[in-house]
Amino acid sequence: MKKRYIITLSVVLLFLSLSPILASQDDSGKQQNHPQEKFKLGVELLLKDDLDQLKGKNVGVITNPTGVDQNLESIVDVLYNHPNVNLVALYGPEHGVRGDAQAGEYVEYYIDEITGLPVYSLYGKTRKPTPEMLKGIDVLLFDIQDVGTRFYTYIYTMAYAMEASVENNISFIVLDRPNPLGGTKVQGPVLDPAYSSFVGMYPIPVRHGMTVGELALLFNEEYAIGADLKVIKMNGWERSMYYDDIPLTWVLPSPNMPTLDTALVYPGAALIEGTNVSEGRGTTKPFELIGAPFINGTELAEELNGLHLPGVQFRAAYFTPTFSKHSGILSGGIQIHITNHNDFDPFIVGLSIVKTIHDMYPDDFEFLAENSEGVSFFDQLVGNGWIRKELSKGAPINELADNWQIDLQAFIDIRKQYLLY
Repeated sequence: MKKRYIITLSVVLLFLSLSPILASQDDSGKQQNHPQEKFKLGVELLLKDDLDQLKGKNVGVITNPTGVDQNLESIVDVLYNHPNVNLVALYGPEHGVRGDAQAGEYVEYYIDEITGLPVYSLYGKTRKPTPEMLKGIDVLLFDIQDVGTRFYTYIYTMAYAMEASVENNISFIVLDRPNPLGGTKVQGPVLDPAYSSFVGMYPIPVRHGMTVGELALLFNEEYAIGADLKVIKMNGWERSMYYDDIPLTWVLPSPNMPTLDTALVYPGAALIEGTNVSEGRGTTKPFELIGAPFINGTELAEELNGLHLPGVQFRAAYFTPTFSKHSGILSGGIQIHITNHNDFDPFIVGLSIVKTIHDMYPDDFEFLAENSEGVSFFDQLVGNGWIRKELSKGAPINELADNWQIDLQAFIDIRKQYLLY
């Protein structure tokens, strides 16, 4: 009896010892890597496999608080403390390298308190690094988390820096990061070059479905930048992956991009910025909350839900922004709730919200004023002038979408040449 007990116990212990191995295998018996073990960022692979790219060179880094490894260590500190890297200068977009500059604040030059390195601003008066800023630099690294939307300006900071690298005979390396919105969906109108601005420099769609590394390759070739460009790819990222499918912690890319949900609605909800309606700045849910003092939230939610837009539901909401539009005034509106990532088309949803508010409140709703050339901020966001005009005439959303499909497909065909994953 005792012997039988010992044999049974041994079998149980053996099974328990093998269960982690069995759990990591697929049906074919092949052992699978866990995502946490397989996934590596561009910066991590640079330090592991490509450090020769920096050997004996003076290095500059363009980054912000999102430039961290999987342990949340800043690329600035990692490179500065690395014995084989000579980091000599830092460059930051809006909000600064360490996120210590307020929105819209311009600081041309300062000294980083931790490293003692010079920090140059690439926001405001100087969007492209000047020869003085780049003096003595041999290679520029770019490591910033993008949010997958055409009018998020960090990708144009990258483009300007690539131009400057050509003009100053400097190598340019992009340390790739995932597109939080995945890499399969390509949506919205392609920018008309006549409406080029810092919220849209090149003819790409609103949701481009590319990583920053892929965009760098496309910009460099299609728009004739001609930089000495290298992209350090990620390991383990697949195009179907959203940000919550990978083992990364969300670090705010900017103060009004607090969560992945914010980034998911942003390609459409940001269109509200081109109107007199609040896009939720000054609340804890920017771009998810949308409203104005003249809006009845219950009626707006009912109207929008009646459109039966896939992957989304609208809830009546009331909020008082602490800053920005309608600051200190109670606003009625809606909160956007995504019910299915794959079905959700943020640009169509954003355009539908604009049209619905426009149609329900014709005496109160306004697009922001045009500039001297007849272009409004809304036009710059959508990337053309005809959508605003057609919305004002009452054109249905499906007709508007039909009008941008030819250009969108042309971009998709070009895009295929630059996909790395």
